[in-house]
Amino acid sequence: MDADKIHIRRLTPADAAMYRGIRLEGLYSSPEAFGSTFETEFSKPLAWFFDRLSNSQIFGAFLGSEILGIAGFAVREGTKESHKGLLWGMYVRPVARGTGVAQRLVEAVIEFARLRVELIQLNVVTGNEPARRLYARLGFVEYGIERNSLKHKGRYYDEILMAKDLTPVADAVVEAKGSLTSVELTAPGRQ
Repeated sequence: MDADKIHIRRLTPADAAMYRGIRLEGLYSSPEAFGSTFETEFSKPLAWFFDRLSNSQIFGAFLGSEILGIAGFAVREGTKESHKGLLWGMYVRPVARGTGVAQRLVEAVIEFARLRVELIQLNVVTGNEPARRLYARLGFVEYGIERNSLKHKGRYYDEILMAKDLTPVADAVVEAKGSLTSVELTAPGRQ
């Protein structure tokens, strides 16, 4: 799969049937990774997905007209939390995993969030190491674990809490560390 041919865009209500399909696929194939369930959302009419896309920011990764992955973004509610956003509902079809699709989706959400919030948070179920590594590579930092966060079919799942600071000061620190790292990695007398 050629990553250069993948394009990312926000989903619109016209994408409701496509969104419903990939969302249900994710809920069915990875039930431990989502707060919702396949059974709950399968019973929802298409109009419910239409409304969700009308009132939410959800991004899709496409190869031509085929949707390969999705990721949502929401600003936290309430005056005291409106400086924070949430990356939610991330799912990439197995055929597109390891191709850069997930990274492109997360980068699109980060860029969208940057103009709206100061901090973006996410939860990732323990054991999902590919997702955890991706988020860390993109600057998310672990700040806690929520024990027994989800319960599915009698089994509990812990979630790792991660966040990325989107303030200009944080960007400057990252840039400075990157410059420092490149200097530190250069042996004395070699440049």
